[in-house]
Amino acid sequence: MKPDNKGIPWFWMSWGIFVLGLLVMAFGISLMIKAEFGSAPWDVFHIGLYQQFGLTIGTWSILIGFLIIGSTSLLDRTWPKLGAFLNMLLVGVFIDIYLWVPFLKTPDHLIGKLVMLVSGILIMGYGIGLYIAADRGAGPRDSLMLVLTERTGWKVQHIRLTMEIVVLSLGWLLNGPIHVGTLLFCITIGPIVGYSLPQCKKLVARLIERGGRFEDINKRKIRINNYDGVSKKAR
Repeated sequence: MKPDNKGIPWFWMSWGIFVLGLLVMAFGISLMIKAEFGSAPWDVFHIGLYQQFGLTIGTWSILIGFLIIGSTSLLDRTWPKLGAFLNMLLVGVFIDIYLWVPFLKTPDHLIGKLVMLVSGILIMGYGIGLYIAADRGAGPRDSLMLVLTERTGWKVQHIRLTMEIVVLSLGWLLNGPIHVGTLLFCITIGPIVGYSLPQCKKLVARLIERGGRFEDINKRKIRINNYDGVSKKAR
């Protein structure tokens, strides 16, 4: 649900929801990394690059995202969208911040690691739902997937599967962390986002509705001495 007249309040609200979604998604990614039970295919690739060449995981996420945005722009012959650029930049920064905080540690026991892994996947799914519901543009990888789908004529799921297999293979060659969590993520993230996205869209719609009401109240003329009928009786 989108308002017919998108004013300044909706503009800032939508970007706020978008950034909140990226914060939540990056937290989920960081939980998966800290669980040490395998990461999502792209993160396996980023971690493999970090282990082999240094820098940070977030930095590699930004650099690979920049490369993907450049490739997408060349293929589509258009300038990168602001949402894709911010997605690339902020997710990498947020991941590094979360991995840096001292209280986010790998649990000592197997159950703790599994709980952290599953929590990370669920949180990541809701973060994806939030940033998509904000309608501020697709991320770098999704943008490339859509352009390749358009160029090749393949189905979206086939393009997505091919991309995941390629980056997972590269991550494996770089000794990235492939484990049971990687398989669990690949199997469950689609259904989780399918469940979370409608909920996030409803939440955004409610926020828009409340923002619209607030805006209407501010624009309404103030009626003096005519709000409770007392003044009329007094006159």
